[in-house]
Formats: sequence, structure tokens, C-alpha cells
Amino acid sequence: MEATMAIGEKNVGVVFVIAMRVFLDVLSFFVFCLLDLLDAILCYLFKVIDFLVEHEWRPCYCSSGQDAIVSSGKILVSEQGRSKIVCLCASELRLEDISETLYSRTSMVSEIKRSTAARVMDLKGMAKDGSNMVTAQETHRSGAVRTAYRINSTIVEMLQAGKFGRQMAHPVPRWSDCSCHKCVSWCTSPKEALYVRADGLREPKNKEFTDVLFIHGFVSSSVFWTETLFPNFSDDVKSKYRLLAIDLMGFGRSPKPSDSLYTLSEHIDMIERSVLDAYRVKSFHIVAHSLGCILAIALAVKYPNAVKSLTLLSPPYFPVPKGEQGSQYVLRQVAPRRVWPPMAFGASVGSWYEHISRLWCLMVSRNHRLWDFIARQVTRNRLRTYMVEGFFCHTHHAAWHTLHNIIYGAANKMDGYLERLAKLDRCPVTVLHGTDDEVLPLDCSYAFKSKVPTAQLKVIENKDHLTIVIGRQKAFARELEQIWATTAH
Repeated sequence: MEATMAIGEKNVGVVFVIAMRVFLDVLSFFVFCLLDLLDAILCYLFKVIDFLVEHEWRPCYCSSGQDAIVSSGKILVSEQGRSKIVCLCASELRLEDISETLYSRTSMVSEIKRSTAARVMDLKGMAKDGSNMVTAQETHRSGAVRTAYRINSTIVEMLQAGKFGRQMAHPVPRWSDCSCHKCVSWCTSPKEALYVRADGLREPKNKEFTDVLFIHGFVSSSVFWTETLFPNFSDDVKSKYRLLAIDLMGFGRSPKPSDSLYTLSEHIDMIERSVLDAYRVKSFHIVAHSLGCILAIALAVKYPNAVKSLTLLSPPYFPVPKGEQGSQYVLRQVAPRRVWPPMAFGASVGSWYEHISRLWCLMVSRNHRLWDFIARQVTRNRLRTYMVEGFFCHTHHAAWHTLHNIIYGAANKMDGYLERLAKLDRCPVTVLHGTDDEVLPLDCSYAFKSKVPTAQLKVIENKDHLTIVIGRQKAFARELEQIWATTAH
């Protein structure tokens, strides 16, 4: 009798779970259909306001691929499965990779149709020969078949006429960006460089020291490190190491150019000029969080003899299945367009909707001083509000392009990077990931470990994407000191 009741309760539980999943699926469908409509309305609204305020009708990524013109002489040239930016200058024609997800994001209804059609094709293939069949059309869609790039003759004529010489960037800030001194101080600087906070080396006469580069994650800044880790390093460490925490281009106090596409190469170039060259860095450790892990890996691959160790917190690595388009696959993993859990909903809105995310930046980032004041009043200064600066000091243009061109756009490069990283015997890799991370699941680090077997993986219990550092900064500072001390010089 008791066994029968237990089975009955189990069945009820299964039915409840299934019912909740169906309910959330239906709710997600309707919510994101409404967001599709809202984003389309905001598209026209922002265009009108841009024209009225800035006297310029700016294109956006809602435009068709072949007609979209980006700023400063950069024109989008697309082919099926992949696109690039043509940067036309007076002396060169340069191709620069961008993420397909910038302009190729289907509506919720189209996505349902696509997934349904794919399932039907799978069923037909299985019925025919018992295995999944890949049609020529699907192969072409996945990017296995490429077509040649074609550049309109008008572009060539404009290039020959010298119409794409050096142009001034669009006015900074835009009407929808913050204009406080912290956000625009770089505009008056004679040299555009990243903001770098240097600490350590309390004994200036010490000529034998090692540099440590700290790279923050998405919509964050150097304060993520300087307000947590830097005060907790021992005096001995600060006498031997020079700690360099940067604000990535587009965030914090660093330049936020409106003519940049914030690609991987642009971010790396800025780090090289602002840190490696400016501070004459010869060899260095890297500590990186979330999105910063991609930049850290790229630096380690580019400077295999200079990087002494890599410490990666919550690396965003999603192995792309065969036949999938990398950036689109990672987009759906990070931003699945679901209303639950809340982190997934926030990531989905910020990743799929260009104009809704701009509206959010208009309300939040443009008014970060107000939100900072409110946070201080609510907490009565009992709690530091440094996270407000990290989350809100950026522009929509910078955040939107960095998200797509780094997190999603680097998907096709990550496997190659990790294969090369696995061969670097002189660069020990340590990966830390919290079990409660809802932004980037723990599976990302397990996949990383399978790709780089020599990496040491530390799973931190009951910690999420931020509390893996915040709240355990003292323990993490000791862990870093141990890693640096045991690294061969």
C-alpha cells in the first residue's frame, strides 16, 4: 500500500514538472513575441530621435546585411553563414571579423518555425535510413559551404575617389550616453589608452618584480579587482608584484569610441598599447573573470613565452557541436529566450534585442550617478557601492558589440585557442567556477578541462558568478599568491 502511494506521489511530481515546463514554454513564447514587437517599435523611435538630435539617420543591425552601413567608412559585407566588416581606408581595404549574431537574430515565431522544420527533417531522415541526414541546404546553412565575397562596384569607386579617408568619430557622447567627467575624460586626452590602476611594488628599489594583469568581465570594470582583491594581498606580495587592473575599452573610465566595433583584435590591441607597451611588461601572470577569460586566453596564445600563468574565473566556453554555426549556438546557450530563471531572461533580453537593451542603457547607464546616489542613501553608506560603477559605466554601443563580438563571435576560435593553450607547458592554467553560477554553467569549466587536460579545475561550492570573488576575496587572494609562488620563473 505504501509503495503504491509512493509511486502515485512520484507520478504526480513528474506531471507537475512537465506542466510547469509547458507553462513556462508557452509564457516564454508570448513574452518574447511581445518583446520582438517592442524592439521593432523602438527601432523606429530611436532613429527619429537620433535624426532630430544628431541630424543623422543612423543604420542599425535591423537593416538587411547587404545594406547595413556601420560608422566611419565600415560597411557590412555578408555571405551565407558568415559576415565581415569591410573597413575602407584611403590606403587599404581591410576585412575584420564580426559576429553573425549582431544582425542575424530571428524573431521568436521564426525561431519556432526553424526548430520545428529542423525536427521534421530529422524525423524524415531517420525514417528513411535510420540516421540523421544532412541535406545540402542544411550544410550550406551551417557554413560548411562558403560562397565568394562580392563587393559592390560602388564601394570600389568610392575607395578610388578617396571618400573613405580618415574620418572623425561620431560626437561623443551621444544623446543617450552619459556625459559626466568620468565617462568622457578620455575625449580630451592626447592619447587614447585604457584606464589602468597600478598597485604593489611598495619598495621602488626592487628591480626584480613580476607583473600581474587583471581583466574584468562583461559590464564590469577594474573596481571588481581593486575593491576586493587588492586590499587583501599581503605586503610581501605587493613588494614583489606589480598589480595592473584595467578597464576594458568601452567600460569604466576607459575610452568608449563610437566608431569601434569592439572586436577581439581591437580589445587585444588596446591592452597591448595601454599595458604591455606603456608599462614595459616583459612577463606576466593573468587573472581574468567571465568575458575577460577569452581575452586572457588570446593573450596567452599570442605571447606564449611571456605569460607565466593563467587564472580563469567562470570561463565562457561552450563546445560547438559539429554542423552548428558557432556564434549562433553560443547565443542560444547563454541567452535561451526563456523567462525563467531570471538570469536567463536578463541575458536573453540583453542579447537578442538591440533597441530594448539601448533603452535599458538610456535609463541606467546614462544615469549611473543617480543610481550610485540612491544606492548610498539606501545603504546609508554601510555598504560600498563600487558595483554600481562596474555595472553602469559603459555605453550601449560598447556593451552591445563587446557582448556579440567577444562572447558569441569568439566561439569559432575557442577550440583552436584551447588546443594551442594545452601545448603551453610553461603556462600553468587554473580554473575556478562556482556551483551556483546561473550566468555561465559549471559545464563550461568541465568542457574547458576536457580540452585542456593540464588545467587545474577548482569547483567552489555555493558560489555564483560574482560571489566566486566577492565575499571570499581574502581566501582568493591567498589562492592567487600560492599560484604565483609555485609558478616556475
